[in-house]
Order: sequence, then C-alpha cells, then structure tokens
Amino acid sequence: MAYANSNGAARPTHVHPQAAPGYGKRSAPEQEPRRAGDFAHLPAREALIAAFVDRLPEGAAMDAKTLAANIPAYGQAACRTAIRRLAEAGHLRMVKEHRKGDGGSMHWVTRTYFSRTARGDAWWETFLRGDVVPEARHEPPARSEAYDALASLGRTDPRMTLSAADCRELEELATEWLARGVSPKGLVRELTAGLPPVVHFARAMARTRLVDKMPPERAEPAPAEAVMRLMECTVCHTPGRPEALPGGVCRDCRGEGAREDAYAVRAEQIRGFAAEIRAGIRNRERSSR
Repeated sequence: MAYANSNGAARPTHVHPQAAPGYGKRSAPEQEPRRAGDFAHLPAREALIAAFVDRLPEGAAMDAKTLAANIPAYGQAACRTAIRRLAEAGHLRMVKEHRKGDGGSMHWVTRTYFSRTARGDAWWETFLRGDVVPEARHEPPARSEAYDALASLGRTDPRMTLSAADCRELEELATEWLARGVSPKGLVRELTAGLPPVVHFARAMARTRLVDKMPPERAEPAPAEAVMRLMECTVCHTPGRPEALPGGVCRDCRGEGAREDAYAVRAEQIRGFAAEIRAGIRNRERSSR
C-alpha cells in the first residue's frame, strides 16, 4: 500500500483502516491551520509519520501494526518508536476515556489524540481535565456576529446606518439577543421592520428596539456529560495521571524506575553497613570495660 508525498506531507492514497467504534485517532482542539513545514522540527522518520497521521480521518486505527502496514518505509518497531517520539515532542497522547456504548452501558476506550501543533505537558494536562483554553495568538480579534449584524443594518435600510462607534456601543445588547436564540438575520429584521418615514438618530432607535423588544431568556440546557479521562503511556499503555507521564511516557519506560530501584537497594545496603558499624562499636566499648 503506497502513500504520496506532497510538499513534505504524507497523504494516504488508499482507504486507511478504521479502529473499532469509539477508538482510534482523534484530532486535538485549537490547532493551527495545516501548512508546509509543520513537522520540519522532527527527524525525517517522525516527520513523515506525523504528516501521514495528520491527514488520517477521525477514528483511523493508530496502532503500530496498522501504521507499518500502510507506511511501506517503516516496520512495526520503527512506528512504535516514532509514536513515542511524537508524544515526547508534544504532538500525541494516548488517552483512556469512559464512554457510553451502543447499549447504554459505560466502558473504557483508548483514543490517540494527535495535534499538528506541538503542545507542552501543561496543555495536555488541561485538555485531560476537559478545560482547554485557546492559546494566545498574535492576530487581530475577529468581529463578533452581533457587531456584523449591526454594521449591516444600513445595507438593509439606509435610515438605520450605524457608525463603528455605534456598533461597538450596541454590541453587548445585540450579543444578548443572539445568546437568546435570535439569528443575525432575525436581529436585522427586528431592527429595520416598521420604521417611521424619517429616522433622525439611528443609534437611539436601535437601542430602544434592542431594549424594548429583547426576547426572553432561553431555558438552561442540560449540563454536558463529564468525560472521565486517564492518560496512557505510549510505550506500555499503563494508565496514569498526567504529571506521572511527562512526554506521554511513564517512569519505567523512561528508564527511571530501574535507577530509582537501584538507588533504593544501595541506600538499604548503606543503612545495613552503618548498623553493623554501630553494633561493632558498641561491642568494642562493652569489651573494653
């Protein structure tokens, strides 16, 4: 099975296998738009596999065996290592989620969240809590729907033409209308229908209508079902808290567990030696008396 490489991005040219329902690839939120060079900071193997994964659909199988079967250049061991390296670089995390199945019963599924935008451990930990905050971007803030609706009044009826300052002043009231279920077109219709022959102050007219004709508040929606998530080591798949899996890898797979065990054994030996020395000193003191 082949893949094409265009502008450095691997593109699946066949139907990639889907994982079992509920499993597989999931795209992380708040990613930057796709562009050439997204993975130029990675080694060649990881960059190619990352570009391939980036273009896979939601729910695609993400295990090393399936990736190796669909990327001819690399085998399972290489794909397994690449998955770990992508996790360490901040592009990937394996997460266990408690989800409701078709029959209504709850069960755990394992999903691989992928982000073409590299993320730090703190971002992934926040995402795991279900509380991702959009990262700061150096872009001018987009105009709101409420502002655009107010700015369009003059195109619907020249008598209701508003200035930029007028739109900013009335934006909060118009936003409340939209929050209560009125569409931007509906808002424009309510502010331009049945006008008198002459409108001397469009801003005052718009404000009066926004206040007097404010629709009722909508009923509170049912709270969204909380999703239980546990991060999973990308190497051994052991679940754990995010702080125990920096770079998506557990302590043992980072090789730190063995070192800590060795330190513990050595410390116990030192304590044993010290106890023997203290015992010998006490015995000599008794014999010398």
